[in-house]
Amino acid sequence: MRIIFLGPPGCGKGTQAQLLSQRNNLEHIGTGDILRQAIREGTECGQRAQPYVQSGLLVPDELVNELIAEYFARPAPPTRFIMDGYPRTQAQAVAFDGVLHSLHLEPTAALLILVDDAEIVRRLGGRWSCPKPGCKRTYHTESKPPRVPGFCDADGTPLIQREDDKVETVLARLVVYHQNTEKLILHYRDQGLLSEVPGTGSIEDVYANIMRVLNSQAGQPC
Repeated sequence: MRIIFLGPPGCGKGTQAQLLSQRNNLEHIGTGDILRQAIREGTECGQRAQPYVQSGLLVPDELVNELIAEYFARPAPPTRFIMDGYPRTQAQAVAFDGVLHSLHLEPTAALLILVDDAEIVRRLGGRWSCPKPGCKRTYHTESKPPRVPGFCDADGTPLIQREDDKVETVLARLVVYHQNTEKLILHYRDQGLLSEVPGTGSIEDVYANIMRVLNSQAGQPC
């Protein structure tokens, strides 16, 4: 299987990618992991990407594409994998198509995890965490509230909300997501690869939905 995950921030892509990886012997490939590995190993792409990372800036699309190409150019490239967080745009998808085609690999499925914007705002906007080093416990105002509102259960430290989880930031991220994803969805739909998966319910419910789609495509080469 070679799976590409699509979906808005907070839809559960990372959680589901980890489950699929563990239960189906697939490599979980996240762009953040590839980026950190390239920097750690001092590759050419890693050296070029490091200033962006150190400055907290987004790595340009062209460089992300090169990092992915470099990763798949290893002597033993992955052949069974889940892409989590890449591609994010149609241009990235076209570049990734070229990488896979050069290795005679074709994607099995592009899975779009469906969660509406209001639910994404609820999920991310309610997240708080303990800033104390060595703790870092996370909470949610609705699904996992602290015993004392605003304070960590473990050490009483006042909780903070990451910038990425503030409602105004989440809304801005969703605007960018929809702008980038519209053509990306069409790209994979035109290839007959796109399947939509409900992303609400328990983690196991969503996993079962994903496996139903993949099992229905079991006749495809993997």
